[in-house]
Amino acid sequence: MSGPLSGYRVVDFTNVIAGPFATMMLADQGADVIKVEAPQRPDHTRHAGHGQQGMRASFLNNNRNKRSVSINVKTDEGRDALMKLVATADVFIQNFRPGVVERLGIGEPELRAIKPDLIYVSMSGWGEIGPLSHKPVYDPIIQALSGLATVQAGSDQERPRLIRTILPDKLTGVTAAQAVTAALAGRAKTGEGQHVKVSMLDSIIAFLWSSDMGGQTFVGNEVSEQRAATFIDLIYETKDDYITVSTMTNVQWAAFCKTANCEHLLTDERFSTPALRDENADERLNLIQEALLERPAAEWLQILDDAGVPCAPVLTRKQMIDHPQIKASGIVVEHDHPHAGRLRQARPAARFEGTPTSIRQGAPLLGEHTYDILSEIGYSEAEIDAMVEESVLHAAREESTG
Repeated sequence: MSGPLSGYRVVDFTNVIAGPFATMMLADQGADVIKVEAPQRPDHTRHAGHGQQGMRASFLNNNRNKRSVSINVKTDEGRDALMKLVATADVFIQNFRPGVVERLGIGEPELRAIKPDLIYVSMSGWGEIGPLSHKPVYDPIIQALSGLATVQAGSDQERPRLIRTILPDKLTGVTAAQAVTAALAGRAKTGEGQHVKVSMLDSIIAFLWSSDMGGQTFVGNEVSEQRAATFIDLIYETKDDYITVSTMTNVQWAAFCKTANCEHLLTDERFSTPALRDENADERLNLIQEALLERPAAEWLQILDDAGVPCAPVLTRKQMIDHPQIKASGIVVEHDHPHAGRLRQARPAARFEGTPTSIRQGAPLLGEHTYDILSEIGYSEAEIDAMVEESVLHAAREESTG
């Protein structure tokens, strides 16, 4: 047994990032995730971005621990094969625009007819209804419309800024994965499946409301324009590099002032309580910045850490991999992929003591497990051969590791 979801089967009809990231989390946690791709138009990330030996990092980092079957579901034979596969599954998850799977004849009603207790997950950009629901969408589009870009700017008066990672895509993936496990828990109690709908817009707005929408929370008492809490962020320049420092509590503020030779600030009424320090944040942060210019980063980090003031270096991606905390925690792991070579990846983030997870296999070649999977659902080798010949299926049989 490898992971708490061992024994569950997920049919993964998703592509690019949000859907594959969700299903990889389920695969990492033990589910048998079967990635279904079209022979002619496989997942876009198989051919995009940095790669080696014919495999791309983006595909490898969102599709490990999955098996691959390549089926043309636009054909009657291909659709029948998918239906037979779904009949053995617990979850079907797709992330096409509303209307696409319905036109293919694999919408929720059709699949539920053959698997009544199926958890059917629809992931979309905008949701199922509304003036934008049938329009294409990418991560920056959601960042813009959701308000995230103005949150990142600091205030409504500043130029909006994108977060330089595809947060809405990945957050939607996390939301979908959690929803799948919740739906499976519900089915365990009721015996019934259900249709789960997750959109990027839903996911990011719910995410923002937790901490960034206080000014819009009280009906009739909204803030018309969101002002910046501070004009600088918590990244500080030192004599030679950048660090971050946080002084949330009275104890931490006092420790910083003593350590930085700023004891006079302890009697400054503007900073005497957490509320006043927030109210006068610009002045406080500017004074912190001035003090930190006096010493090199490594010296400050040691002094502040010894004083109990939360702090950390600001690392590049390459530096992060070699940081002692990362190494001690074992967060970044290396393993050999049979086709792509030696890989470095982040381990599954959630660790289960009783049912530990593992990287059982790397991301698959297109159709790497087509013969294995179709054999499992009752097709003979001759039948599979015929469908491969007719381009209903694609199989990388000679390279299969499964």
